[in-house]
Amino acid sequence: MQRVMNEGLLRFVIGGALVSAFAVLGDIFKPKSFAGLFGATPSLALASLVLTIIEKGTTYSSVEARSMIAGAIAFFAYACCVSYALMRYRIRVAMTASLFILLLFGVSLSLWAACLR
Repeated sequence: MQRVMNEGLLRFVIGGALVSAFAVLGDIFKPKSFAGLFGATPSLALASLVLTIIEKGTTYSSVEARSMIAGAIAFFAYACCVSYALMRYRIRVAMTASLFILLLFGVSLSLWAACLR
């Protein structure tokens, strides 16, 4: 029980420090909409990687890091396609996002099959 509490505290401290650091970066850059982008995802990913390295070692963590990179690439493709379709064709958001989620899965699975096995 004590180990679980210590790990939770460590996650809290590392995550909080990284979220704060990325929030400062978001505050520095323009436009201010970058603050949300820099605020959560990168810092939580880094905190998770640090804790994974501590608990399971660098070999396991390298696979996790590659998986995060593949997910980021897939999400970038998804976000670009959804943004383009919404601006260009003015179609419904729910339909567009639902349709392009297949792209997200396709890119993710393709990267996994090509690189991560």
